[in-house]
Amino acid sequence: MLVLSQSVYDEVVDHAREGSPDEACGILGGEFDAEESTAVRSHPTENAASDPRTEYAVDPEEQFAVMNRIEDDGREVVGFYHSHPSGPSEPSPTDRARATWEGYSYVIVVLDGTAPYVGSWRWTGERFRQEIVAVQ
Repeated sequence: MLVLSQSVYDEVVDHAREGSPDEACGILGGEFDAEESTAVRSHPTENAASDPRTEYAVDPEEQFAVMNRIEDDGREVVGFYHSHPSGPSEPSPTDRARATWEGYSYVIVVLDGTAPYVGSWRWTGERFRQEIVAVQ
């Protein structure tokens, strides 16, 4: 399960809306656990992908700096988020091919309906396993 604070939920949805039609992306900080993680901070990052309308990538230097900031704040990396402005509501083949953080949450924000959809999947090292998202 992934627990998002209300402010994190609002921030990732707003970031997805602001970035559209490109995919928006970022890193989540909070308390990591293999079964139930809690995200209390979102850290938007620049989408450095060559085609940001259909994929996302975080520049390695920016990723390292954000992860250091999360740790300096006494928190842990919980996972990552990105948007699919026009769907799908699950990880794409590109998302699966690029996933590397085993056990961490990969949140996807979809904006193609009347209300945003926020889903999360844990990368097992071989596939994504969907998890419950709770907003508190």
